[in-house]
Amino acid sequence: MAEIDDFDLDRSTAQAWTEFEARLAEVISMIDDSADLTIATDVVHSERGPYVTFHAVDAGTVRAEAAGNAELGDHFQLGAEQVEAMCGLGWQRPDAGSPLGRTAFWAEAPQEDCERIAELAVAALRDVYRVQHPVFLAPDHLAEVLRPRGPTEPVVVPGAGLQRIESTGFASVLPRSRQHLTQLVDAELAAMFGHPPIRDDEGDVAIRVGSTMVFLRTANDGQEVVVFAALVHDVSGRSRAAEGLNDLNVEARWVKFQLVRDRVFATLSVPARPFVPAHLQQAVRIMSEVADGIDDELASKLHGRTTFVDPGESS
Repeated sequence: MAEIDDFDLDRSTAQAWTEFEARLAEVISMIDDSADLTIATDVVHSERGPYVTFHAVDAGTVRAEAAGNAELGDHFQLGAEQVEAMCGLGWQRPDAGSPLGRTAFWAEAPQEDCERIAELAVAALRDVYRVQHPVFLAPDHLAEVLRPRGPTEPVVVPGAGLQRIESTGFASVLPRSRQHLTQLVDAELAAMFGHPPIRDDEGDVAIRVGSTMVFLRTANDGQEVVVFAALVHDVSGRSRAAEGLNDLNVEARWVKFQLVRDRVFATLSVPARPFVPAHLQQAVRIMSEVADGIDDELASKLHGRTTFVDPGESS
């Protein structure tokens, strides 16, 4: 099985935000008056959550607006420190009494300064609204932003020209290399979630699952895809934790639980020679159920903490 001992959640998350910011800047550089771009948080509450929107004011100028308290539900209200943090980043304070009737934070900049606009947006989403990872942003607003930059080699399915794997998911493909396997996995994830995945520098892919995340990693030899989740952090009492995980492993059918230093991982290996999309779909579904269903209980038993909390519950 591909090793996950080197996995660093903070590093992976930081790299994902860097990649997201670069893609967002690229999209902002092409915005015109034909359409706006909105990046919203994917929340489970009925109240309106944070968002950032972009539109062209005139030729060469882009205005960004970010949700203020007048637009946010009670669950997402910003405290005084967060309001000041927005202003400190470079956002203008909402002013409902202005001629334009602004109820949102706003900023304007030349379109050629698209990197700065993207930086403002990411800082607001990540540092003020406390969105833990780009995967917690609403997928229906991310198709353009998540499109990979630059040309990519098409996925070639033997006997099918350049067509993607059949929708049934049972057509198998023998990967030529790790890179080819990665392309096959990316194509399937794009079909499953509606947008291409974001990979960090180590090649790990993050997937949103309820209040947590599942990651995918292709093995160096191209023979498997490892689906894994960091369930519990800062575990106290390694011996007691190891005993508890051993009991779980006896009962578990597909998933393996591992204690890596002070963290508990759940892992599932998907054989990839040949690669069968249906097997990946099943593995993601199984790991999703495990990660979102056991993390709170396991963290309580092991006196640790889960990976994330609901952004709206952050203080």
